[in-house]
Formats: sequence, structure tokens, C-alpha cells
Amino acid sequence: MKDLIPWKKKTEGMTPVRGSGDQMQTLQRRMNDLFDDFFEDFGDVFGSRHFPLLRQNEQWLAESPSFEVSETDEAFRVKAELPGLEEKDIEVNLEGDVLTIRGEKKREQEEKHRNYHVSEMSYGEFHRAFRLPEGVDREKAKAQFKKGVLTLTLPKTEQVKTQRKRIEIATEA
Repeated sequence: MKDLIPWKKKTEGMTPVRGSGDQMQTLQRRMNDLFDDFFEDFGDVFGSRHFPLLRQNEQWLAESPSFEVSETDEAFRVKAELPGLEEKDIEVNLEGDVLTIRGEKKREQEEKHRNYHVSEMSYGEFHRAFRLPEGVDREKAKAQFKKGVLTLTLPKTEQVKTQRKRIEIATEA
């Protein structure tokens, strides 16, 4: 603890001496480690046995939902895993060539047990934008939400479909 104090005792007596930036960085690093250790232990005790909901909330806030983008000859398809959300929590917009998906998770839960009481609220928000290639038929775009999975189907225009030509590869004899 003594090496954290920004002055050192000299033989003449206590004289404040400003330390270099390295000492302040060391103090900051040690304080961060102290808090990390404390809260890590706290999470292990309460998160794993008594409060399993804490782990779920940390995971939602730490990670963005998973997205899968694919293309077929007929359409582009975007799938998003959105567990715990409902249709009313999701917003999908197509402006120009940019597809934007936003969502917000709001959850309140209360558990009462003999030895403890847990009241939790969690809020998480995400927003993703994808630039689409030319040729999306905006008027026929569809969205479906089922069992926590949002599926967007963005059909290609007829012009784009006809522009594709497969070129055969000849083998040399």
C-alpha cells in the first residue's frame, strides 16, 4: 500500500514529491484489478447459484444478436436470432439501399424465496444496418417473426435475375 502513495518519505522528513506518470498508471491498474477481482467473485457467488438471471442479462448486453445474411437466385435473406423479444420490440426499415434492424429488450422479473428476494430489471438495445446491393424489389420485401427468429426476405428484381448468366467452362483436349 505504501508504494501507492504519491509521495515518499525522505530522510529529512515527509516532503510531498510528485511521482511520474508510471506510478499513477500503476495505481490505476491496481485499482482496476481490485474492482475486477471483487466483482468477479461477486458474480460467481450470486450469478451461478442464487441468481441465474444475472448471467442471462450480462450475455444479452455484452453481445449483439446473431445475424445471418444469404443470397439465392431469387432473393436476399436476412435472419436474426432475437430470443426474448416480441414483434412489438422490433423495428425494420429499408431506406434507399440500407436495411436497418433495431430492437429493445425490456424485462422485469421478481422472485421471492424464503431466504432471499430478487427483483431484476434488464434493458438491452441493439441496432444493425446492412447495405444491400442493387436490384432489391422493395415493394415485395417481407418480414416474419417466429419463435424468436426474425426472417427478412428481400426478392430480387426481374431485371437483376435475368442479368445473371452462367458461363460453361471448357476442358482442353
